[in-house]
Amino acid sequence: MAVIVVAGEALIDLVPQRPEDPLGPLAPRPGGGPYNTAVALGRLGSGAAFCSRISTDGFGAALLGGLRATGVDTSLVQRGPEPTTLAVATLGPDGSAGYGFYADGTADRLFALPPQLPPSATALALGTCSLILEPGATAYEALLRRESARGLLTLLDPNIRPALISDPDAYRTRFRGWLPYVSLLKLSEEDARWLGGTPDEWLAAGPAAVVLTRGSSGLTVYAADGAVHSVAAERVEVVDTIGAGDTVNAALLHHVRSVSALATADWPRILRYAARAAALTCAREGAQPPTSAQVGLPS
Repeated sequence: MAVIVVAGEALIDLVPQRPEDPLGPLAPRPGGGPYNTAVALGRLGSGAAFCSRISTDGFGAALLGGLRATGVDTSLVQRGPEPTTLAVATLGPDGSAGYGFYADGTADRLFALPPQLPPSATALALGTCSLILEPGATAYEALLRRESARGLLTLLDPNIRPALISDPDAYRTRFRGWLPYVSLLKLSEEDARWLGGTPDEWLAAGPAAVVLTRGSSGLTVYAADGAVHSVAAERVEVVDTIGAGDTVNAALLHHVRSVSALATADWPRILRYAARAAALTCAREGAQPPTSAQVGLPS
């Protein structure tokens, strides 16, 4: 079975139970953009493996259990005694989420480049905090470059966390340096504004397609052949937006698993599927991506 490898952090989101009360109770939820993407792939029925470093503490055990419960291969997971990263979420009136991080000396920062990925690996997805926090960021970047050179489809979701980026200009330069090794770039509108540039500029640097998520306005793909396709967002009662973009990553990879497939992708159908899956995630508290049966659209 073909395997999609998702590399990056696994952490615990502390989600406010009464968003209007800053001293109200916080509920721990498994999280981290790459972790959520891997879980979403498992729920959609894709073969997935997670590549990271996870703590041996109680939170780490719960994160590992969550991966295994959805059928995600954990053989590439490194373990360590360092604590698990914590992300304290704040929720806006529209359900949008912001985060404050407690990441000093945590396990996922000490990720080391694995000697190889399994022969069944066909795609690699990376992003979020793991490409910011050193020394792990350098190892994840090396993984991206190595596996791109081997011909794997690579998906990058920067999922910008400004609170963690001490030198924005240096990060933007590093981002542009990744693009020649990226097959599929997924950005939110907020990420795109923060990073600067246009889809045409990003495509010229390397990716075969750029998918832009636009919140309640839907999704748009810009393909290397000049084609542009958009779909509307599905209307739901939004509880919060935690994990919605990660679900989009999984939905894209669920349909497009090789570089050659990008050239023939049925983008309107894929974007509708991704929009539906993301909407179902937004209708639930925390990152709770749907199963393929719950999406209810042809895969």
